[in-house]
Formats: sequence, structure tokens, C-alpha cells
Amino acid sequence: MRKNVIRKLCSKDFYPEEFSSQISTNSAKSFDPIVVGPSLEYLAGSDKQMLHNMNCARKVMNKDISLLIIGETGTGKEVFAQAVHQSSDRSSRPFVALNCASIPESLIESELFGYRQGAFTGANNKGMRGKILQSDGGTLFLDEIGDMPLHLQTRLLRVLAEKEVLPLGSERPIRVNLHVICATLRNLEELVRNRQFREDLYYRLNGFTITLPPLRERQDKALLIKKVLAKEAGNEQSVRIGADAHERLLDYSWPGNIRQLRNVIRYACAVNETGIIGPDDLPQEIVKSTTLSIPLPKEATSGTGEKMPSDSIKHAEHNAMLNVLKKQKWNISNAAKDLCISRSTLYRKMKQCNIIPPNEQ
Repeated sequence: MRKNVIRKLCSKDFYPEEFSSQISTNSAKSFDPIVVGPSLEYLAGSDKQMLHNMNCARKVMNKDISLLIIGETGTGKEVFAQAVHQSSDRSSRPFVALNCASIPESLIESELFGYRQGAFTGANNKGMRGKILQSDGGTLFLDEIGDMPLHLQTRLLRVLAEKEVLPLGSERPIRVNLHVICATLRNLEELVRNRQFREDLYYRLNGFTITLPPLRERQDKALLIKKVLAKEAGNEQSVRIGADAHERLLDYSWPGNIRQLRNVIRYACAVNETGIIGPDDLPQEIVKSTTLSIPLPKEATSGTGEKMPSDSIKHAEHNAMLNVLKKQKWNISNAAKDLCISRSTLYRKMKQCNIIPPNEQ
């Protein structure tokens, strides 16, 4: 059995960046300008915040307005940027991505702006078109923009203002037409206050801000699980998730967000041998985390070590939820954090305990 599991895991590309563009940095002609990925409608699902994001993105994507995407790691910032590109008038042109945090500071300048032949020792003898020129006519996606060095921020600002780029070693600037989408999980306003990020560049990039909600706060978590399962099951379309495992997936807090969900489902599909994914097919961190329940108030617990009657436990759980909800003024997200459970779990337990928010009564 262990050999079969390892074989199934090895047959899958277990850590890809889903729908990422494949772009070479060595040649101006070596990239494919077409990037195929999910649509904005697919990404939005039925979540209220994501539907709002989709509608706003559609209104501005064909305007000369830069987009700033904010979200936790794994929420799909690059995938959302690709979807915006594919839905825009620039869809037939390149989508070029650069992660400002993953490239050494000594190389990011040449990666972004490019260089002429013989610009420096060790340079490619044919020169290189940087990401800015590669994305001419299309979209330039700058991930982790908050990690861009200050001296490069100045050069980028000039590119955006003048619509031209000056490669390293070149004496003549080149005109460029591009739409810029940036993403970050850092607080750019705080970086600006600390003089770690240029204020003028911040306002140039922040034409419109889109905030991607973390998976734990999305209202369509069940739909997302279904979509990810359909993709990861591949030819094994008969694989489904059992009720117990499904509840645990709904209850989990997902610190790694959609990226983590994708890997968990991929793992479960690989190790499952019955066609029905159960708790034993899930990683241990999922199972252990979701066995926790709402902490009961001290006055509701038994001091003798005896097990409390189920009615008493339900009553105590009802009071614990109600007290926290009132304390947080019925803010579901804050109450869920205080109770150490997900929003979906809190909603479900509120329904079970017949707790109705004041604005719904």
C-alpha cells in the first residue's frame, strides 16, 4: 500500500503554481503571450466579497488604472491577476509575472529593465529584454511589490510616468505600453510611513485596491472544495468526500488558504483507495485541528471530573457563543477568531443553537 501511495504522489506535480505563466528571461521571442487560466466568474464562486471584486475589476481593467491586489499568502493573487488579464482587451498580448521577493537584489534590475549586449561582465552576449519590455501591450504583474528595493522603485516610477524604459547599458529609452497589476501581503501604508516604500509610487500603483478574502472567511467554502476535488481527482471522477471528512475541511482554519486546500485534496486523492475520502485520508494537522470544539465557560464545566449531560453541554455552548457574539457586537469574523473556529462552523453552530443575529430578527 505504501508503494502505491508514493507512486500516486510522484505521478502528480505536487507543488506547481497553478495556472502560472511560462516565460523565459533569456530571449525576447521565447515566451508564449497566451496564458490560459480560470475566469473571473470561476474564481468569484458565490462569495459576496469575491463577486464584488469581480465586478469592480471588470469596470477598471480596460482603463488606464493600476490594480493593487492585497491578500494573505495562498489566496490566489496571481491567479486573480491572470483572470483580469484574460478578461481584458489585452488578453491576446503577454501576461508577464515577476516576484520581487524571490529574485536577489543584484539581479532584479536586469530582470525587470533588461540590458544591452555587453552591458556588464557575465551578461548574455545577445542582451536581454526585461519583464517590462516582454509585457509590452499586455500586463505586467509584480508580486510582493513591497519587497522591491528603493532604488528600483524610483526607476519603476519613471517607467509608469513616462511610458518608456531604459535597459541597462542603453542610451536611448524604448516606448512601452503596459497595464500594471501589483500584489502584496505587506502593509504598504506602513512601509510608506517607515520610508521603506516611495509614497509617490504607492499612489501610482494603488489606482484601485482589491482585497482577496482568506479561505476561512469565504462563504462558498463548500463550492471551492467541490471545484478543487473535481480538478485534482483528474480521471478518478468517482472519488468523493465523505460527510465526516467534509465537515473537517469546512471547520479547518486554512492558514495556507486555497494553495493549502489544493495540496490537501491532492494528497487525499492520492492516498485514498476506496473512492470515498475519509478523515484517515486527510493530513494530521487537519484532523487534529478540527477535533477542537468551542471552549465552554468555567461555570459550565464540572469540577468533579464527571461528564456533563449533553443538554448541559449544548446550553453551555449556546451561552459561550452568545456571550462572544455580543462582546464582538455580532461581528462574525471576530467572534469566530475568539472562539478559535472558522466562520462556517460558527454559522452552523448558531443555526443548531437557534441563535439569530439582531439584524435578521
